Amino acid sequence: MIGERLRELRLRHKMTLRELAARAEVSAALLSQLENGVTEPSLSTLRKLATVFSSEVAELFSEPNAPLVHLSRPGERMRLTAPQGEISYERLTPGRGELEVLAATMLPGNVSSSVRRGHESTECIVVLEGEVVVEIDDERHVVVAGEALTFDSRLAHRFCNDSGKLARFILAVTPPVP
Repeated sequence: MIGERLRELRLRHKMTLRELAARAEVSAALLSQLENGVTEPSLSTLRKLATVFSSEVAELFSEPNAPLVHLSRPGERMRLTAPQGEISYERLTPGRGELEVLAATMLPGNVSSSVRRGHESTECIVVLEGEVVVEIDDERHVVVAGEALTFDSRLAHRFCNDSGKLARFILAVTPPVP
């Protein structure tokens, strides 16, 4: 899915794999693997590619022909990977552009990003297991299993698992801008 969209954007911008790789500062081999569905992209790679295309990361996930009814099954979901120590997500929704719902599992000590970031969206985190610290600007909000926190994601933020236990949560973002 992401591979097809990446190829479509690359061809629309009339770039070869090598040209895109050079501009995004990634290897052509990695781009080839992404386009062929051999590997999943990291969030940092997605941000680099979006910059080259002068777009938001969400555009890389848009599916113009996304179904009006979408069943998300374990093992078939798109995964968004992150560097070690940062969180990875499973995408539960199709890329229609209105709403992104992600499932996440955070190991103790993991964070969503090395730095806090803001973007034009609203987010809601629902903690299913454990606890997640949501850092928003200079405030820390501890959200435990069964609780939800909604916030204006233009504020710089990130998610942290400061506990010694696994944390699982659902994150809804509208409009989707990782």
